[in-house]
Amino acid sequence: MYGRKLDPYPLEGDIPVTTLVDDFFFAYNAARLREACQIFAQKMLEPDVTVVLTLTGALTPTGMGYAVFVPLIEAGFVDWIISTGANLYHDVHRSLGFSLYQSTPYVDDVALREQGVIRIYDILFEADVLFETDAFFREVLKQPEFQKRMGTAELHYRLGRYVRERERVLGVKYRSLLGAAYEAGVPVYTSSPGDSGVGMNLSALRLQGYEVGFDPELDVNETAAIVYDAKKSGGKSAVLILGGGSPKNFALQTEPQIQEVLGLDERGHDYFIQITDARPDTGGLSGATPNEAVTWGKVDPEQLPDTVVCYTDSTIAAPILAAYALAKRQPRPLKRLYDRREALLEQLRRDYLDRLAAESAS
Repeated sequence: MYGRKLDPYPLEGDIPVTTLVDDFFFAYNAARLREACQIFAQKMLEPDVTVVLTLTGALTPTGMGYAVFVPLIEAGFVDWIISTGANLYHDVHRSLGFSLYQSTPYVDDVALREQGVIRIYDILFEADVLFETDAFFREVLKQPEFQKRMGTAELHYRLGRYVRERERVLGVKYRSLLGAAYEAGVPVYTSSPGDSGVGMNLSALRLQGYEVGFDPELDVNETAAIVYDAKKSGGKSAVLILGGGSPKNFALQTEPQIQEVLGLDERGHDYFIQITDARPDTGGLSGATPNEAVTWGKVDPEQLPDTVVCYTDSTIAAPILAAYALAKRQPRPLKRLYDRREALLEQLRRDYLDRLAAESAS
């Protein structure tokens, strides 16, 4: 009838993060964060689970790309990613040798504008950082290998190789999310590719006659193929959502794409963790709660006990969750889903066409 007994003991100053989470995150959203950490480490990181991480909000300017997401990628704890383009764009600043600085939100923004300084809440950097980053992306995107229409996973994989090489040439210790994903074979998608510095610079090149371009339909099918294979091969699918927005829905819509649109037998994602400060009653939760997602086929109804929404700031929760998982679990072998994209897509296409043929013959 009852859950775990609340049995507190005095807090000490040097306890590990695992003890802090397991023994001191007692109730309310602290308890939800405890549940998220435990589900992630104990269940989502089993070998047969394919994990997608979705990113919204200005997370990489804070330094979380190198501090949090890269260690998760390199440990094999994240198998594919859906991110806003802005998180990928701003994560490259440090890879190019530029600096971002801690500040305060209580500043004179008119004065900052006059001084050529950009503010992201309590982070400051010079406007030249944007101009130089724009120039880097434009020069890279002019290269012959980019002169075609491609999915964002391929675009980001190719960009990641250039970013990683620039890090090596400059000798910077910083490791970008794109560079780490490139080396680990982790596909990185952007559900709204035009909505970022990368998309803006790519669009400028189109005005100059370059052929570089996005293929959003391919992204829809590739992401569905990843989830379809994870489940068809006898494994499970898990989503770890930081924030919400378009990346959240893009990850969750893989199941309606498989079930509703393609008509293939599926039941929904098996694990669902969301860190958010949005509320469902205002329409701002971007796909709503796991219970509501069940009605769309996005979440397996039998797996609702393995879903949790923690209402807090991602910059608080993500480092705790990552540190907890890295302490609790050994690294997993890399799935290198990027290398398997074409095979996974072909499997999805074949099964879909077989279903259509069977339907026509009946």
